Amino acid sequence: MLKQDLINKNPLRVLNPGAEKCSDSQRMGLVIARAGIGKTAILVQIALDSLLRGNQVLHVSIGQNLEKTRTWYDDIFKDIARTFDLENVSEIQDEIMRNRMIMTFNESSFSVPKLEERLTDLVSQSVFNPHCIVIDGFDFESADRATLNAMRDYVYKEKLQVWFSAVTHREDSRKSAAGVPAPCHEVDDLFDTIIFLRAESKRENLILDIMKDATGRVAAGETLDLDPATLLVKTP
Repeated sequence: MLKQDLINKNPLRVLNPGAEKCSDSQRMGLVIARAGIGKTAILVQIALDSLLRGNQVLHVSIGQNLEKTRTWYDDIFKDIARTFDLENVSEIQDEIMRNRMIMTFNESSFSVPKLEERLTDLVSQSVFNPHCIVIDGFDFESADRATLNAMRDYVYKEKLQVWFSAVTHREDSRKSAAGVPAPCHEVDDLFDTIIFLRAESKRENLILDIMKDATGRVAAGETLDLDPATLLVKTP
């Protein structure tokens, strides 16, 4: 398979149907799941989809080191290449990874103003200008609404696509009116797209439930299957 075929057939295209190269819909998105199910794998697949279309992507990793984050990209890209029998694998990988930047933070050192400051410096110095940002490890338990409001304002001011991950807990039954679980149940209105990742033991796989999409690109209630071995979204 050629690179363009992979772009067109990527199952995550459901989030950006018809998107052209260097085009992401402006939005703030959220991937929710219990610990260890595969949130990072979904964020990396979203990032890779944008990279394959020629965009620059910033991966913000909170509480995870640089090498481990790179390994996520290497492993998932290899699985994608093998699954879709991609041609010129090494060449394409080298090409797209030049458009990826990984920024790491300790849990205690991350803040939205600090991220904005670093990003503003990179853009103003013409070092890096991302179209898409993924933020893995953000602490929704302690974050207040004002912080997420500030991030949303920044996303729309800069015309970005930003995706967060959040951990939900089995023992916490709180939910929003739309069914979004804690700890995001009181801030779900700030997100344009919300995806819930869950295990379904009877089918022996993982399910992505699209709980909300205010962009109008996909209907809420649609589901995608994940291969439990590779954590890749399955082709319909």
